[in-house]
Amino acid sequence: MENVEKSSSTPSSAISVLKRLHVNVIGEKKPPVLFCNGFNCNQHIWNYLTPALARHYQLVFFDQMGTGGSDVSAYDAQQYATLASYAGDVVAICQALDLHDAVVVGHSIGAMIGLLAAVQAPQHFSKVVLLAATPHYLNEPAYHGGFERADLLALLDEMDRNYQSWATTFATLLIGPGQPASLGYELAGYFCQADPTIAKQFARIGFLADNRADLSRLHLPTLLLQCSEDVAVPEEVSAYMLAHLPQAQLVTLQTTGHCPHLSAPFEVVAALRAFIG
Repeated sequence: MENVEKSSSTPSSAISVLKRLHVNVIGEKKPPVLFCNGFNCNQHIWNYLTPALARHYQLVFFDQMGTGGSDVSAYDAQQYATLASYAGDVVAICQALDLHDAVVVGHSIGAMIGLLAAVQAPQHFSKVVLLAATPHYLNEPAYHGGFERADLLALLDEMDRNYQSWATTFATLLIGPGQPASLGYELAGYFCQADPTIAKQFARIGFLADNRADLSRLHLPTLLLQCSEDVAVPEEVSAYMLAHLPQAQLVTLQTTGHCPHLSAPFEVVAALRAFIG
């Protein structure tokens, strides 16, 4: 894996972005695929997909602010007050690396960040993959997001009280039924490695966001990957997105839970290669 921030030919302004978000690139002279991590996960969450995909694509990884090797000293709560701010980081990476026709692959909240980045700067992207994605987690009139507001606020309050304990419990729920317990521990490990202060704000921003109106603004071919028995994203959400995204197709994976890139990496790789080409 190449740490691109160290390249002597990279302009200083680009180096700042690449260092701040701990950008790493595998491969060159191949179609670029940029991965946008989900809630409080760093770039290593994609490790199970990397060997198979690296044979065919240039892979671009980064750490969301507050996770992994990101520079938390650069964090400003007001600057990172919306998902659009996080999407701006994705666009900045594309500018720094001079990416064009990239496929952005986002998971969970990271999927909405990737979608918003593609809306902000479509010139950098060719396709969008939304893995276990939702534009809105809350139930509303004529919309089933999966959570009642009071229940979601209680979940966030529990996170504030004891983040480490909450992370372990929530990770087990997200991995889903029938999956090895080790995957829950692995996901909890990612959560626990994140900066807890930034993680708590990011959770409130992401879980309370409503990006339904942004779906119609994405005019790129889009792949929705949905799992069964996903506690965070019911199947009704993917049906809603399919109806409101201008160029979307839906693939329902055989695996359960919210993290198929952990529980069923070969199935995810097959779906990505069929879509990307």
